[in-house]
Amino acid sequence: MARFDGHPRSGACAPERCSLWSPWARRPRPRRSFTAEFKAEIVELCQRGDRSVGQVAKDFDLTETAVREWLKQAERDAGTGTDGLTTSEKDELAQLRRDNRRLREDVEILNRATAFFAKETR
Repeated sequence: MARFDGHPRSGACAPERCSLWSPWARRPRPRRSFTAEFKAEIVELCQRGDRSVGQVAKDFDLTETAVREWLKQAERDAGTGTDGLTTSEKDELAQLRRDNRRLREDVEILNRATAFFAKETR
């Protein structure tokens, strides 16, 4: 039985044997990371109003979604955005979560040590 995209259900449709496979088929874009300075420059370009968000994204080979998220985050950081955490709040939350995880590990180690020494004293 064929799937919705026309490929057979089994793994019989290898790229070299399948007429539906194409070297130009869309592949997932690899995940990239950008510096805060680069994001700030892109946000500034969009806020100037010379070009649309889509055009800026296309010119810099970015996704429109990413650029729009950077714009929303910049608005939050400036205090004009909608609900959500500012960048400094996100950084603080990440630090608190790291500290919490470390403290939980410390407590677990102490609990194991307490159980170990309790066995030895009997």
